[in-house]
Amino acid sequence: MSHCHYHALSSVRRWGGKAEDYIALHQWFDESKKILADPRHRALRHHAEGIFMLETVFGVTIRNSDERDIPVRLIGEQHVAEDLGRIPSFADWARLIQPMPWILRGNPAGSPGLS
Repeated sequence: MSHCHYHALSSVRRWGGKAEDYIALHQWFDESKKILADPRHRALRHHAEGIFMLETVFGVTIRNSDERDIPVRLIGEQHVAEDLGRIPSFADWARLIQPMPWILRGNPAGSPGLS
């Protein structure tokens, strides 16, 4: 999906309520579009840890306008799965980063643990 509004409508179909109940959570995932306006922005929050961060920001559940308590983690899983077809780990994203010399600076011979 390309817009938070459609993710929110999908949440309404799953759990009831109104799109406004869910829009802030879906916008949180896509705030990284402010710094990278293409699908690579997803590397910052569209992963398993990002879903747990969502829960830290919004709480374990939200109450929708139908007075139902909905687990925030499920809403996050819905968003990421709709965008990517699965829920990757951060390590899945990190494996795609091509280390450039400036990234390795201060880490002689690429030895781990030195920074």
